[in-house]
Amino acid sequence: MKKSITLFTMCVLFFCTNLTAQKKKVLQLPDFDERPLYWGFYLGLNTIDYKLSYTIDGPQTPVTIEKKPGFNVGLIGGLKLRDNLDIHFEPGLYSNASTINYRTEEREISSTYLHVPVLMKLSAKRLNNMRPYVLGGVAYDHNFSSNQENGDDNTAKQFRMKTHNFMYEIGFGIDFYFPYFKFSPSIRGLFAINSELHPDNPTPGGSPWTDPIDFMGTRGVFLKLSFE
Repeated sequence: MKKSITLFTMCVLFFCTNLTAQKKKVLQLPDFDERPLYWGFYLGLNTIDYKLSYTIDGPQTPVTIEKKPGFNVGLIGGLKLRDNLDIHFEPGLYSNASTINYRTEEREISSTYLHVPVLMKLSAKRLNNMRPYVLGGVAYDHNFSSNQENGDDNTAKQFRMKTHNFMYEIGFGIDFYFPYFKFSPSIRGLFAINSELHPDNPTPGGSPWTDPIDFMGTRGVFLKLSFE
């Protein structure tokens, strides 16, 4: 994922250098930003980590997370509110896998989410055929791989996550205008609002895997390539 972000940065710098080096530039899609509604799609890569906090130090905690790259794909619907302010609806899917390392054992987490964010996009003034922007908002995530309803828990080596989760998302990017479409690479940060850990079944001695964990929530970095 670090290589992807470095490549993204190099591409942005390349485009910026070429665009700003020319004093006069033929405007591509000059009326695009006047549209009240617009549509598109995105694809990209992601890496997911988890923020962890503990109530006590248990026999299996603290834990470490091994991150693996994942992918994301979805649709874009945009509504113009003002000249520099839009609202974005970007439903999509993202998939990822991680390994949770306890002190004496490990658990694999493979997750596929329906990600439904509503974002406010604040754009700078257009400069030739580029326009930087920042955005942020909230999202609902449905975890198709949660195992929340599974009766087995960590005593049967089943690590369970909640099905319904809420996130906030922030990011920045640049719109590049081409003759037939707008290309928008961006970097997003995704952060859980609620704890996504589903606790183990109650037992007289308590669970050494989930009882010591007070909060476990997504911290993700997304590289998105949008086409509108």
